[in-house]
Amino acid sequence: MAIPFDDSTAPAPDGRGRPASLRFSAVWEAAETPVADFRHAARALLALAGHPPGHRVSQDAQLVVTELVTNAYRHAPGPGGILLELSPGGSLLSITVRDGSPRPPVLREEDARRAGGHGLRLVGLLCERPDHKDVETGKEVVARLRLRQSTG
Repeated sequence: MAIPFDDSTAPAPDGRGRPASLRFSAVWEAAETPVADFRHAARALLALAGHPPGHRVSQDAQLVVTELVTNAYRHAPGPGGILLELSPGGSLLSITVRDGSPRPPVLREEDARRAGGHGLRLVGLLCERPDHKDVETGKEVVARLRLRQSTG
């Protein structure tokens, strides 16, 4: 998998001189790329913006990426993609996962005895306004993670 980062510091289109956002994107044909590769991409992208891998915000982002990509692999086999976009200033990470299924994600009833099915609940607890939208070839699930500075 190629890891195309855009770490440009060019001024934003509004001309105010803010740095452009940092981005990572990748596509897959089938569930062939290890989920760990996408966690690594999130970790590396955040490290470029000053959020070290050992800090909670980086770990939270890696968990959200893992859950969303795993859901896409499990419930919508076939082509998909991911876009990680860090806002200028590095305070918000947008995680978008596209898959080929038109079915919306299902938030399962809470059951502490169940071994799986907790991923979307975790994403909802960590992110503000996780959402999905229909696209021509399936759906996009979008989660926005506020990145607070942390001490470790």
